Parts: sequence; C-alpha cells; structure tokens
Amino acid sequence: MIQISVVIPVFNEEESLPELTQWISRVMNAHGFSYEVILVNDGSTDRSWEVILELTEKDSCLRGLNFTRNYGKSAALDAGFKRALGEVVITMDADLQDSPDEIPGLYEMVKGGLDVVSGWKKDRHDPISKTIPSKFFNGVTRWISGIQLHDFNCGLKAYRNKVVKNIHVYGEMHRYIPLLAKWNGFPKIGEKVVQHQARKYGYSKFGLERFLNGFLDLVSVTFVHRYKKKPMHFFGLLGSLSFMTGFIITAYLIFEKIYGLSKGLKVREIVDQPLFFLALVALIIGVQLFVTGFLAELMTSNTAKETEYKIDEEVNFDF
Repeated sequence: MIQISVVIPVFNEEESLPELTQWISRVMNAHGFSYEVILVNDGSTDRSWEVILELTEKDSCLRGLNFTRNYGKSAALDAGFKRALGEVVITMDADLQDSPDEIPGLYEMVKGGLDVVSGWKKDRHDPISKTIPSKFFNGVTRWISGIQLHDFNCGLKAYRNKVVKNIHVYGEMHRYIPLLAKWNGFPKIGEKVVQHQARKYGYSKFGLERFLNGFLDLVSVTFVHRYKKKPMHFFGLLGSLSFMTGFIITAYLIFEKIYGLSKGLKVREIVDQPLFFLALVALIIGVQLFVTGFLAELMTSNTAKETEYKIDEEVNFDF
C-alpha cells in the first residue's frame, strides 16, 4: 500500500526537477513513507520531459505523464489524481517554492481526520504586485464560498484519496479544489501554515490576468454547483420573470386601449407606443430562456463528461 502520492504539474521547470525529486526522496526516506511522485509535463517547451525520463529511469518511485500540448494546471492535476494510488495525495508546484519538508505534517493532518488540508503561505517571497491582488482574491473567495482559508491559490495541498477520486478538475478550477471537495460531500477542510521559498530558477509563469480569470472561474464554479443538476431553476426563474413582465405590460396596453375607446378618448395605437416593444422583447426573452432551460435539462441528463486533455506518453505506471 502506497501511503503518499505527490502530484506535480510541470511547465518549463527543467532546472528545478532534479533538486525537487531528490528533496522529496530525502524527506520520504527519512520518515519511512512508501510513496510515488507523479510528474505531469504540461506541454513544456524546454527539456522538462527529457529530464523526467532521465529521472524515472533512476528512481522507480517516480512516474511521468506527458501531455501532447499545454492544457493547464487543472488538467495536469486531474490526470495525476486519476492515477494516484496513495492513501493521501499531496500536490505541489515544480518551481521549488513549495517545500517538501511540509509533507509529513500535511500527511498527519489528513490521517487525523481531515478531508483536505490547504497550505497557507503566510510569509510570501513574492513582489507586492502579486501579494496585494492575492489578498483581495482570497478575501472575495472566502466571502462567496464560505470556506475560511487564507490562501486558496497555494499549490501545496493534501487530500484523502477518496476526495480526488470524486472530483473533476477542469478549466482553471485548480484554485477551487477545496470548494469542489466541500460540494461533493467532503466538508472537513483544514489549513496549515507552510514555508514559502524564494524562486530559485526561471521566472513565474503566471501574470496578473490570473486574478481576473480566478474571479470568473469562481462565478462559474458557483453557478455550476448550484444549477448543474437543475438548470431550469435558473433559466426558468429568469424566463418567468421576463415573460410575466412582458405579459403585464401587454395586458396594461390592451386595457388602456379598450378603456379609452369605451370613454370616447383618442388613444394611440398599441404598436405606436414604446412600451409595446419593451413588452415584446420581454416576452421573446422569456420564451428563449425557457427553451434554454429545457435544452440544458436534456444535456444534463444525457451528457457525460469527457476528458479534455490528451496524453502522449506514460512512464512507470505499469506495476
């Protein structure tokens, strides 16, 4: 039985990989853990995959996955999660900013009863251009999700194996794995202050746009969770409000016309009034939202999720 699986997405980190894998090996052997390290090469344009092949030849505990192109961190984690055999699955970045020395502590917290343990880089070695937006992003995420974590974007996290086997990480949802875990019935989420290393090689692969993308992803994952099983509850409600608004306006215009004629008053034609066009638009939108809801219901009941990434090569997975 493998105790720990370490899943590491890799994108252009050829320089850090030898040092990182040696560090992980030292920690695991010092504590007597049985383990595997799954290195997922996410379409690197440097020698990362060649380095992974060299490392896996020397160490049977290392596994390698190679994507046909760059699919993103979420896809890399999802591929690693599907193949992880450890009782506890730990994720970390490949740039040496996450310390493998934190692995034993994370492992003990999960074995102590938690479903998810998220790292908190309390003292960060990042420029203010990253730390200030990060604090704002994490604050908004805490408010919307109700999960009181300080650092949702920390790559160093630990999970019970059952958690990662029951969630699907796609798009850019890797920031919200604790949220996905909670919504899938794993509410025991904890936090651990972890050491944050200064970057030793290369440069950050993420820009400020990730915070905007992160907010959009949060809105998306919240919407999907609430309405993925019953999309008609969302589209039907909006459709009903729009249709009823259009109906009430139309009824009012008709009543006004009939009442005016009965009193011998000069009343404008219904089609000459701006309210008529507003009512017409509201009615049409209402019908369209209803149709959208019905189609979404059909798709929800008949469509299965497909894997969004393609794997070119696997190394050391044939036990």
